[in-house]
Amino acid sequence: MKNKLIGAVAALAIAVGGSLAAATPAQAATPAIMITKVYYNSPGSDTGSNTSLNAEYVRLTNKRSSTINLKYWTLRDKSNHVYKFTTNWYLKPGYSVAIHTGKGTNTSSNLYWGLSWYVWNNSGDAAYLRNSAGTGIDSCSWGSSGSYTYC
Repeated sequence: MKNKLIGAVAALAIAVGGSLAAATPAQAATPAIMITKVYYNSPGSDTGSNTSLNAEYVRLTNKRSSTINLKYWTLRDKSNHVYKFTTNWYLKPGYSVAIHTGKGTNTSSNLYWGLSWYVWNNSGDAAYLRNSAGTGIDSCSWGSSGSYTYC
């Protein structure tokens, strides 16, 4: 009877989650790539300078144990300003990348949207991350106080 019960539990876990490992709540609750920080109100006055624009950024972190290709993933705000990873872009396990609003030279830890206007509203907004299939992976929202938020 004990073996039949164990087999039934394993079959149920596989039918629901695909494997016993996938059935663990902590693994299922944590997105592969997370929005971990949004700096939505760059320091000082909003002058529109490239330095000010680049102080506005969203940090994404790979929470998995394998490298993830972000090609065709998107990051957007409530007003539908969209940053799209248009080529292969690999984020290693445990690593982060900051997506800055202004112009700059892309590196392995900093990417630049290339805009000349602010995206993230100081009065409250939200960041939405979607994978290449358009599925929502993570989001982060904030109100009108402060300059940044950890998500």
